[in-house]
Amino acid sequence: MDRSSENKIVLIVRKTRLDELIARFNTESQARFYVEHLGADFSDYKHEHEKYKAAVQDAQRRLSHLGRLQTVDREFITNFIFGQTDTVVVLGQDGLVANVLKYLHGQPVVGVNPDPARWEGVLLPFTVTDLTKIIPDVLSSNRPIREVTMAKAELNNGQSLYGVNDLFIGPKSHTSAHYELQIGGHAEIHSSSGIIVSTGLGSTGWFRSVVAGATGIAARLTGNKKQDKLPGNFAWDADYLYFSVREPWPSKTSSAETTFGKITSHKPLKLISHMPENGVIFSDGIENDFLEFNSGTLALISVADKIGHLVV
Repeated sequence: MDRSSENKIVLIVRKTRLDELIARFNTESQARFYVEHLGADFSDYKHEHEKYKAAVQDAQRRLSHLGRLQTVDREFITNFIFGQTDTVVVLGQDGLVANVLKYLHGQPVVGVNPDPARWEGVLLPFTVTDLTKIIPDVLSSNRPIREVTMAKAELNNGQSLYGVNDLFIGPKSHTSAHYELQIGGHAEIHSSSGIIVSTGLGSTGWFRSVVAGATGIAARLTGNKKQDKLPGNFAWDADYLYFSVREPWPSKTSSAETTFGKITSHKPLKLISHMPENGVIFSDGIENDFLEFNSGTLALISVADKIGHLVV
């Protein structure tokens, strides 16, 4: 096949909802019966599936003329070895872009929206038809790059995990997390539903809901609708993170004095687990890719030592 370069391009794809249903029920007809038996619209699953598969084929056709193409399903990302000079193309949604970024080390990521009518695509500025123009620009370093700050959780047993949007530290299920929190020379014992640590990229997601909830509660309790302005969205390349404690419980043995704050390179967050079991740390909503955070484990939460590169 004729191609314009020998540069390696890695296309990241995912399974559709219909793919997952077929894996569960063996055939499309059985999947259809299950969905329609519950009163849902199967045609939406079918339309999404066909639209995405067509986008994958179109992207593969275009990219194969531009470089050496390798297609990788998202379930293999954690074990895939990316080359330092690879160009990575992610065929959305936004969460897939975030999930890929944390396994890279500076490789440029091109976010492609396979279905603009369905997905908002904050991290997906391009369509499949844009690839023919965008990729040659990326390969020749003529395309602007937006840097993305990441969060990092590093344990005292040597394990680590990166977060592009956020980190969650807490219980595996809906129980209480018990831990010691240390930041800026201050320490206290907590019992809570866990801690959320947000990056600038993630500040429009989970962090935004945390801030909105806190603002609403404070307004109701004080009767003052005009609250002091809480931190809102912040820059993707900000050199800091924010943490927020969920549902802290003040008691005879636990405090709720420090429940929100900023993490910087000079002021990391330290957490020591007091949970005998079911303590976890996961990132970007991927609960099945986690670190155990049980009794005696110390987690250092800091601004990551690497950054993501998003093509814009």
